[in-house]
Amino acid sequence: MKTNILVTGVVLTTVGAVLLYPTIRGNAEVTPPPRHVVAPIGAKRVEVVFVLDTTGSMGGLIHAAKEKIWSIASTLAQAQQAPEISMGLVAYRDRGDAYVTQVVDLNRDLDSMYVKLMDFAADGGGDGPEAVNEALEAAVNRMSWSQDQSTYKVVFLVGDAPPHMDYQDDAKYPQVVAAAAAKGIVVNTIQCGGLSDTVAPWQQIAALGHGRYFTVEQAGSAVAIETPFDARIATLAAELDGTRLFYGTAEQQAAMAAKVDATDRLNEEASVAARARRGAFNVSSAGETNLLGERELVDDVASGRVDLAALPPAQLPASIAALPAEAQSEVLARTAQKREELKLQIADLAAQRDAYIEKEVDAAGGAGASLDQQIYDAVREQAAPLGLEYRDGPRF
Repeated sequence: MKTNILVTGVVLTTVGAVLLYPTIRGNAEVTPPPRHVVAPIGAKRVEVVFVLDTTGSMGGLIHAAKEKIWSIASTLAQAQQAPEISMGLVAYRDRGDAYVTQVVDLNRDLDSMYVKLMDFAADGGGDGPEAVNEALEAAVNRMSWSQDQSTYKVVFLVGDAPPHMDYQDDAKYPQVVAAAAAKGIVVNTIQCGGLSDTVAPWQQIAALGHGRYFTVEQAGSAVAIETPFDARIATLAAELDGTRLFYGTAEQQAAMAAKVDATDRLNEEASVAARARRGAFNVSSAGETNLLGERELVDDVASGRVDLAALPPAQLPASIAALPAEAQSEVLARTAQKREELKLQIADLAAQRDAYIEKEVDAAGGAGASLDQQIYDAVREQAAPLGLEYRDGPRF
C-alpha cells in the first residue's frame, strides 16, 4: 500500500508540473517531488554525471571541464569515508546539429571517460533553446546508476540556453526530474553566462531535483593555477602508469589494453596541469581503481589475492610470460617497490602543490563563487544526509 501511494504521488507531481509549466515558468518556487534518502552510517560510493551543453557558445566551459575534471574527482573523493568515485557524461546539442546527445556511462575508469571528454568540442547551436530535456532523460534513464540507496547520486546540468519545450515527442524536464527524485538522484543546475531565458527553467529544474542552482561566467569561473610542481608530478604519474601489468584471458587483457591506450593518449594530449591533477588523484585511496583497473598482476600478487604459480602462462603479461618462475616473482617484487616509491614521491609533491595553490587562492581573496567552490558546497550539503563528511574545501 505504501508503495502504491508513493508511486501515485510521484505521478501526480509529474503530471501537475508538466501541465502547469506555462504558469510556473516565471516562478522558481516549485514544490519538488519526494526524494528517497536513507541515511546510513557512512556511504562509500559517489556517482556523478555531468550533462554538458557542447554547442558553439560553450567552448570556454568545455575547456575548463577538460582541465578540472580531475580536481572535481579529488574533491568528491576527499570525504572522510574515502568513497569510491564513478563518473559519467552526457554531451548535448540540439536537433539538426551533428548529434543530439552523446552518452558516456558511469564508470570508475576515469581515464577512459576523460579521453571521451577530450573529444568533445563546441559547435552547433546558435538558435536559442537546446535539447536539455533529452539530455536530462539520458542522464537519468540511460546511466548504470547504483540501486544502493546509500550511494550519493548526483547530476550537474551545465549550459547557457533553456530547454526546448515545443518538441512533441520528448519527455519534459518536470517528468524526468521527478523520475530522478524517485531514484534518489539529486539534480543541480549550473548556468553559464547571463541569458535571462535560462534562469527560470534552470532554477525550476534544481528545485524539483532537490539540488542547487548557481551561475558562473561563460568560461566557467574555475580556479586555474599552474604550479612549479605540475611538470614533475605529470612525469612521475606517467612512470606510475608504466608499472601496471595486466593478466587474464585474451578478452580480459584486451579490455585492459583499451584502458592503457586511453592512458597513453591522455599522457600525450592532456595539459601538464591536468595530468598533474590526475596524478594526485591516482595516488589517493579513491584513485587506486582508476590507476590499476581490473586484473592488475603486481597488486593482486602482492596482496595475496592471486597465486602467481597457479596462473597459466597464456594469462600472464607477455613481458614476463617466458621468464622462469623465480624471475617472474623478482620482476613483480621490483615493480611493486618502484610503484610504492613513485606513489610517495607524487603524494609529497601533490601536498606541496596544494599548499602552493592554497596560498595563491588566499592571496586572491579566496575561491569565492568559482565553479570549484560551488560544486564543493553542493556536494557537502547533499551528501551529508547519506553520511559523507566533507571538511577540507575543494581541490584545485
